Amino acid sequence: MSGPRPQAAILHTPGFAHYSLAWSPFHTTRLALASSANYGLVGNGRLHLVTVSQRPDGTHNLAVDRYYETQDGLYDVTWSEVHENQLVTASGDGSIKLWDIMLKDLPIRAWQEHSREVFSVNWSNIKKDVFVSSSWEGTVKLWTPDRPRSILTLQAHHSCVYQALFSPHHPDLIATCSTDGTMKIFDIREPSYVTGPNTNSFTHPMTAAALTVPVSPTEVLSIDWNKYRSHVLASGGVDKMAKVWDCRMVRPGEVNKVGGVCETQLLGHEYAVRKLQWSPHRADVLATASYDMTCRIWSTAGVSDRPQLMYIHDPHTEFVVGCSWSLYEEGVLASCGWDSRLNVFRV
Repeated sequence: MSGPRPQAAILHTPGFAHYSLAWSPFHTTRLALASSANYGLVGNGRLHLVTVSQRPDGTHNLAVDRYYETQDGLYDVTWSEVHENQLVTASGDGSIKLWDIMLKDLPIRAWQEHSREVFSVNWSNIKKDVFVSSSWEGTVKLWTPDRPRSILTLQAHHSCVYQALFSPHHPDLIATCSTDGTMKIFDIREPSYVTGPNTNSFTHPMTAAALTVPVSPTEVLSIDWNKYRSHVLASGGVDKMAKVWDCRMVRPGEVNKVGGVCETQLLGHEYAVRKLQWSPHRADVLATASYDMTCRIWSTAGVSDRPQLMYIHDPHTEFVVGCSWSLYEEGVLASCGWDSRLNVFRV
């Protein structure tokens, strides 16, 4: 944590609090912001497309290229892994929309199956024609852009599912987290729902998780798969901690298994950990964003195998609810929050 604070590039979008951000997997300088008016409690939303350019001194410059208005707040955004100009947003009215940034105003496709807020969307980087969504009604759905309906429904939890993520190592594993304090891993190859001529995944959704991890007695708000260790995930939530889990006991064919070993606990945030993400460049570096208005960088390797807090980024003046590492520039992190500000800085 020693040394001067890295100078952050700051983009202010008055009237719209940010909920999530995502770097393009195709373009080093392109970033998307999911935003909501009135802190996402009521009112419309906005999808911002931002260009991140680099100055000669190594700092960054941020500029809004285009934005799209939506009738309800946006809570998450994910880029297509097959089309460089397309991305998907999750909305508070239960809708999911597919956008093409070469077109001006309207989404090119919209889906309305979730009955409550859609809080996360995530595109598979292995099986590149599918993405997943999670909702406050407790379900997780799989989609492909070419179909008018979802292709699979998971009754993941019996309470709000804050996040659902494909494994970056195995195309058929999905991790979820919920208000019930658990993290679950589903293997979608397993026919864990009723099949027959008059049944389908809409009427009998998959319910059996391959592994259930009791993470916390309180809500789990965010999870992420480690990009280098296929059996390791991180979780964060209302208990103010980020935790690293070893889930290597998941094997095809096993369901309803309870387990998971907590490798380490990262202590320091004063309020809930709202978002976390492993570095795409180093197996031991984790970023966390919190309601305490800070974004923190941790080394889980540390000294003598003890995790170390590497840096605290604290220019935000409201809840920090999103953070994301650049896929191309090592050490470059973006954070966003309810102060309507996007920060990009080099750790």
